[in-house]
Amino acid sequence: MTDEQVQRYRDETDGTSKVIHLNNAGASLPPNVVKEAVFTYLEEEMTYGGYETHTRHFEEYEKVYDAVAELLNADRSEIAIMENATVGWRAAFHAIDWQDGDVILTTKADYASNYLSYLHLQRKVAIEIEVIPNDEFRQPDVAVLKSILSNKVKLVSVTHMPTNSGLVANVEAIGEVLRDHPAFYLVDACQTAGQYPLDVKKIGCDMLSATGRKYLRAPRGTGFLYVNNKVIDQLTPQSLDLHSAEITAKDQYTIRKDARKFENWEGNRAGVMGLKAAVDYINEIGIDDIWERIQHLGNYARHQMGKVPKVTLRDIGKVKGGIVSFTVEGKSCEEVKQYLFSKGINISWNGLANTFLDMEERGLKEIARCCVHYYNTEEEVDALCNRLREFD
Repeated sequence: MTDEQVQRYRDETDGTSKVIHLNNAGASLPPNVVKEAVFTYLEEEMTYGGYETHTRHFEEYEKVYDAVAELLNADRSEIAIMENATVGWRAAFHAIDWQDGDVILTTKADYASNYLSYLHLQRKVAIEIEVIPNDEFRQPDVAVLKSILSNKVKLVSVTHMPTNSGLVANVEAIGEVLRDHPAFYLVDACQTAGQYPLDVKKIGCDMLSATGRKYLRAPRGTGFLYVNNKVIDQLTPQSLDLHSAEITAKDQYTIRKDARKFENWEGNRAGVMGLKAAVDYINEIGIDDIWERIQHLGNYARHQMGKVPKVTLRDIGKVKGGIVSFTVEGKSCEEVKQYLFSKGINISWNGLANTFLDMEERGLKEIARCCVHYYNTEEEVDALCNRLREFD
């Protein structure tokens, strides 16, 4: 990605002229085309009516499924548009027919909301939760995974990139191990959608969830769920409405045959139009170029921040993405965040509860996050480092 291209993307994002935004793992700055898509649709809704506006834009609205399918190398019938990644993930998780004795294999860097779902399910069904050990890079150990797979394993659930470090889990290698195993394979791509080339065929996953607000640069309250057509019939949604199912007789109904059986009828239509615009924008730029740029900036940030006194980098993984985790000696992460905010720089931080197993094992109570995207610059990273040097 050339400097000229980066400048174009900055010019097409008004927020970059107002703030140094390094909180892209929280919520990115949307490009102007996303803002325009949302505002235009909302204005029409308020002028002509919600139902009527949806009818007028029905064909364009439907293209969001094509855009997401292109991003994932999937079929449009395998895409459900959801409110966020957690809703999508839970829809897939709870659609599994859980039985006493079933085993869930997960990872140490699993997101807290996902792990809470395992624990909550355990109160109703006698499932077992096993954690795949890490290898020397603190990513899931594929060799150990092979050895602990059994017929009792109902689900392998992997967080692709944790919320607390730059680790990019080896989801393709895990998928290769699982190709001939009957277990479902669920990938939480909340942090990687929009920065990493997600190819569901290469990953080999059955389900994959993502949110719009992070690296996709879409509005908050948007996301999607991918469900492989090969397993659609094996999954039963936890709840239904007149969009996901149809009453065929007084005591009978049929459920949709595509991934939209996990959707609700009502939704934020303007937000979805923004999601479509965001994914179209990514597909136009090229996700491979985006990933290359993010890796460059992430490595640059790690190198520069590593030279700042009292700053300790906390990243793990063989392959690292755009989340650069760190702590500052003598300062809480909230203090670091508020100090940088006062200087016009946005970052975020995570506590122990966000990624409990990994943080506990590493003896960390909290980490701060500098989360770069392709529209950020080396100069913005330098500004962050300079402010950290001045922080006392």
